[in-house]
Parts: sequence; structure tokens; C-alpha cells
Amino acid sequence: MRLALAAALTLLAVPAVAQTPQAPAFDAEGWVSDLRQVREAMGSHYANLDWAVNEREAPLGQLFQVGEQRLRMARSDADAREVFERLEKFLGDGHVDFVWAQPPAGGAASGAGPDDRPPCDILGFKADGRDGQAIATRLPGYQALEGDSGFPAGIVEVDGRKVGVIRIAQMSAYAHPQACAAAFAAFSRPAGEPCDDDCLESLRVMAVDRVTEDLTARIRALRDAGAETLLVDLAGNGGGSEWTEVAVRLFSPIRLKSARVGFPRHPHWVERFARDEQRFTEAARGQSRADRTRLAQYRAVFTQARQEAAAPCDPAPWFTPGAKSDCAWLTTAPLYATGPMAELDPSIGGKPWAAEVFTPLTYRFEPGVWTGPLMVLVDHGTGSATEQFAAVLQDNAAAVIVGSPTSGAGCGHARGEIETVLKHSGARLRLPNCARLRADGTNEVGGVEPDVLIGFRQNDGPRNRIARLTAALPGAVAAAETQAKARPAL
Repeated sequence: MRLALAAALTLLAVPAVAQTPQAPAFDAEGWVSDLRQVREAMGSHYANLDWAVNEREAPLGQLFQVGEQRLRMARSDADAREVFERLEKFLGDGHVDFVWAQPPAGGAASGAGPDDRPPCDILGFKADGRDGQAIATRLPGYQALEGDSGFPAGIVEVDGRKVGVIRIAQMSAYAHPQACAAAFAAFSRPAGEPCDDDCLESLRVMAVDRVTEDLTARIRALRDAGAETLLVDLAGNGGGSEWTEVAVRLFSPIRLKSARVGFPRHPHWVERFARDEQRFTEAARGQSRADRTRLAQYRAVFTQARQEAAAPCDPAPWFTPGAKSDCAWLTTAPLYATGPMAELDPSIGGKPWAAEVFTPLTYRFEPGVWTGPLMVLVDHGTGSATEQFAAVLQDNAAAVIVGSPTSGAGCGHARGEIETVLKHSGARLRLPNCARLRADGTNEVGGVEPDVLIGFRQNDGPRNRIARLTAALPGAVAAAETQAKARPAL
């Protein structure tokens, strides 16, 4: 019986080979080589390596051993890709990603010609379609304010209190092309002259400022409509850009301190920090003695970061069960999501180097547009820069976070990626090259835990999500009011 079954399987296998004589043979060892390259890349520049082992409790050494075994048992490229995708899923890091190589599109034009797209398109301003993840703007009794400007807002009554609701669907100014179009219409330049790099940069800043103005206007409109407490709906908001550090400061009168950022010890960061040192040297030229002294102190921070990035840390302990490393995986220099200055110092306003030390000052904004009790709604779809928004407010006791734990994506990619192309498959491995650290020292990639937990489920429909939020809102409003009363006088 066994011989008959084996013969039948052999007979079934033969035609498959005969039918695809041109198909390349599956190369298991090539895929094994790719997996080893992934391990090498993680041991070189994966910012969340320490978190993956000590917080996620991923047995990395074992995972790669089992992965090699499965690749040698695989029978197709599809089977092999599944091994890599399982590793990605198991890590639970929203910024670890395998981008599989695609065959070149037929008829693609060769060579790059002049870019004749509208300037706002070149800059990447693009609406992402209909927002289907909003919850708070669907609450019973919600009354929308007139206008929109990309930030739907309205009032809902909770236990006799007026609660303002504002929806931010994406934490990026680039999701508002109408603001860029308005900025470009007001942009002054010679007629018919193309928009060069300097023109594009000026337009970009003007457009981002316009988005900030639109958000500021919506907050003021809610205040004028009688809102006593504010709820910012970030459900399903998967992230955005550095504009986060501007936007978050509109919602609190507290001088918010941003997260410290750590970087893996890698030549990428050695080069970037060396550029920063030079930048601060140039910024100090022609400044007063006091300003030169201050800039020299900030330059020293980048010097420390460069020296730390240049000192290798053996990754072997993170791949060896029970082993302990005698070095820190990430740099410890005091650098923050906003630069070498963690919080806004009003005394630097107007300084030509202000944006160098506190990057939100690249743009115009008014801190503390909203001064009252604040709630922020998050869920499993809230990630990356949007987690940054929620985490900064939570760590500064500036808002009550409401909802379910966030996705866990963390810092992601700062100042360019460290390219890793797998030699056999051609896949591109994307690994985060920075880590934002919470006030308690934990890595933000672990996600944000709400202060008021709502049992949202991933398979909830809109009606259930609205019902769960409605039931939790009275307690959340009370918690936000208590927090605001406990705030020290400003």
C-alpha cells in the first residue's frame, strides 16, 4: 500500500515538471542566504532589536534557526516568502517590512525627464480618500460645525457638558492638498517661471503653515461654540510626518517635553551626526558670544551621538538565549524628536538658528490654542507619528488617552533609510532606524496604553464602536476634568 502511494505521488509530480520546463528551479539555499542577510541587517541597524528581545520576548536566534529549516523544506518561492512574512508578523513591529521585488512594467519610459507636475503634486500633497475610521464624529447628538478645512469638528453633549470633537484622519500636513493649492495661489513668483528647489521648499513651508492655521481655526471654533472639554479622534490614524510635533502643541498650554530618540550604532548615523556638527558650526558664525556658547553646547550633543554611533555594539547577545550585552544598543545622547531641545523655549524666538535646535520652529504655530480638559481617542489602527502625538500628551499629563491599545509602530525611519536589498530574491527589507523612548524609558514601539480603556474589537462594526465609546465617555470626561484641575498654574 505504501509503495503504491509513493508511486502515485511520483507519477503526480512528473507532469508538473514537464509542464513548466522554462520555470527556474526553486533555490532553497538562495533563500537561506537571504534570511541570513536579514539577520545580519537586524544585528547591524535594527533600532528596536533590544525591545524585540527584552519586551516582545522574541527568541531571535531560535526564530532564524527554525526559519532556515523551513526554507530547506519549502518547495516554491511562495513558500519561502511565507517564512519571511511570518517573521515580520511575529515581531509585531509596524515598521519592519519586506517589500517584494516586482517585475518591471512593460513600456516604461527610460530616463528621467523634467517633472512637469504641479508643484503641490511634486511635494507629495495628496488626499487619501474617504475617512471611514472616524468614531467620535458619529456619536449620538453630534452637531457638526460649519466648514471643514480637512478637520471635521462638532459638539456633542455628555452629561450636560459640551464636548468638542475634532477628527484628524492622518497626522500629516501632506494629506491636505487644498491647503497647498491655497498657499500656491498666494505664492509670489515671476509668471511662467518654473518652481525650482528653493521655490518648492518655500511653498512646502507655506502649505504646512496653512494646514496648521486650518487646525488652529477649528480648535478656536469649537471653543467659541462653547466646548468645555475637547476630544481628538485619532482612531485608525496610521501615522504621518514630523508635523506631529507642531500639531500636538496646539492642544495644550503645557510646555510639552518631547520624547528622547535613540539611534542604532551604524555608519549611517555617524555620517548624519557629523553633518549636524558642521551645521551647528556654521550656525554659530556671526552670532553673539552667548549664542555661540549655547550652540557649542548643542553641537557637543551631536558630537556625543556621533562618537556613540561609531562605537560598535556586538549584536550576538540579542540572538543568544540568556546572554547579556555589556553595551547599550542605542545611542544615549540627549536628542529628542524635536532636536537637541526637548521643549519650546520662548527666548529663542526670532533667532536665525531656532529651528536648528527645535525643529517645530521651522513652521508658524501658536502653542496652547486649547487650554481646557483634553481627551485623545486611539485604537489598534493608531500608529507611528499618531502614537507619538498621544504619547507626548500622556507623558506630560496633558490629556486623558481613551480607547484601546495602539498598533505599536514607534519611530520608524528618520533622515533616510538604511538600504538592505536581499541578494537572492531582490526584496527590500525596511527596518526602523530610530526609537522614541517614553518618559519611563520604554520604547514607544510597544504602543500606547489608554488611561480609559474601551474594549474595541478589530471586528467591531461602526455601530458597536460608537456604542462602546458612548458608554465610556462620561468617565473619560470626568477624568479629563480632574486632570486639568490638578494642572499646576501656568
